[in-house]
Amino acid sequence: MVIKESLVVNANEDDKGKRIDKFLNELIEDATRSYIQKIIDNGLVEIQGKKVTKSGNKLKGKEVITVNIPEDEVLDLIPEDIPLDIIYEDSDIVVINKSPNLVVHPAHGNYSGTLVNALLYHVKDLSTINGVIRPGIVHRLDKDTSGVIVVAKNDEAHGRLSEMFKEKTLEKTYVCIVKGIFKEKSGRIETLIGRDPRDRKKMAVVQENGKNAISNYEVLDESKNHSLVRVRIETGRTHQIRVHMKYLNHPILGDSTYGNESEGIKRQMLHAYSLNFTHPTKNTKMLAVADLPEDFKRATKHVGLDISKIESEKRDGE
Repeated sequence: MVIKESLVVNANEDDKGKRIDKFLNELIEDATRSYIQKIIDNGLVEIQGKKVTKSGNKLKGKEVITVNIPEDEVLDLIPEDIPLDIIYEDSDIVVINKSPNLVVHPAHGNYSGTLVNALLYHVKDLSTINGVIRPGIVHRLDKDTSGVIVVAKNDEAHGRLSEMFKEKTLEKTYVCIVKGIFKEKSGRIETLIGRDPRDRKKMAVVQENGKNAISNYEVLDESKNHSLVRVRIETGRTHQIRVHMKYLNHPILGDSTYGNESEGIKRQMLHAYSLNFTHPTKNTKMLAVADLPEDFKRATKHVGLDISKIESEKRDGE
């Protein structure tokens, strides 16, 4: 069995008494409980250097745990008739307005109900660079973040798009609803982001052992207790905007990981609004704009914000 990566995590006092499979299921993003149990059964999880033999083993609360993640299984993914909001499509790319509650690609034993399954049903060809598990996928959004995502239909387009993301020549703009009123109505946040040393399930602004993260924000509207914010990111770190908004003490509405659960709000109110980039083969300028989902519109109304303040942007290439 080929090991793709090894994760080293620490259990703390709050984890005392938890089953090891439940603990790892919460920690490893998109992993199913059965997948965790499978890698434990295969001897790929160690506590203090000793292989774990049972999924039901209870934690003592101060262990160092090593998880060896194997290469993804090569299998036939099933195309699924999951509705897609296609913003733009040609022979090289397809641009999607991803709905919330949709995982981008299969991982860790979760091989159905993803954007990839939907793409396999609706799109004739997809690039092969990322293998059978992630065909066409150049970048990703969190499961509960909605909005624009570009998918490659061939390897040439994929390679050029990947280079654009690497060189940061695409402009990615998000909108979000956050708690509180900003003193500074616009600003630039540049920090390191890494694993939260107090909670390995989360990311955090750290002083060392992190990656550089840059977000530029602008307040578009305010109500009594909330703000509508546009964020342009220069880097794409895991949970970057969610972590930066928490760092400013303005957590995103509905973000139960970096803020608090909000009554009637079932996910973080974060939407990838637009992607400004150069077409990978035609070399023409593209501006893909993803309409706000209904739950985002309802949330703005609920907290008294005006979405008309979001600048109207024309779609290019239609």
